[in-house]
Amino acid sequence: MQHALYNAEFMISDKIHTLAEWQDIAILVVNTATKCGFSPQFEGLQILHEKYHEKGLLVIGFPCDQFKHQEPETDQTMASVCELNFGATFPLTHKIEVNGDHTHALFNVLKSSAPGIFGSQKIKWNFTKFLISPNGESIERFAPSTKPQNIESKIVTMIKR
Repeated sequence: MQHALYNAEFMISDKIHTLAEWQDIAILVVNTATKCGFSPQFEGLQILHEKYHEKGLLVIGFPCDQFKHQEPETDQTMASVCELNFGATFPLTHKIEVNGDHTHALFNVLKSSAPGIFGSQKIKWNFTKFLISPNGESIERFAPSTKPQNIESKIVTMIKR
């Protein structure tokens, strides 16, 4: 599981990355969309990024347009829109799919490692969150309605280990 978790490739600013670059710290993975009703959570995610980035947390957004086409922006403009509208400066990948035949490899691993309610692996909506412990020892899933500040205590516990 860890091999697949840390080796799935994704693009940030036209450069290929993997989570292996950050495997020694906690990582908060979020599928995002700028036009979603939950998009004010960008601000809460930014607060976590600013508060804990230097202490061992990476917040990373994975934009997705699979839910009512709520991510209309291009890969080139999403980061600008997020910074302008929400003050978000944490990394955003190029758009991916989180469900279906073209599900991104990272999300296949995350969904199977941390299923949702009633064991469902399907991502139900934008802003589903996955908190990955350093070295991938544990992965916890949070619903779209869970506000970033409501998982802060779990982050603090995780980065103090």
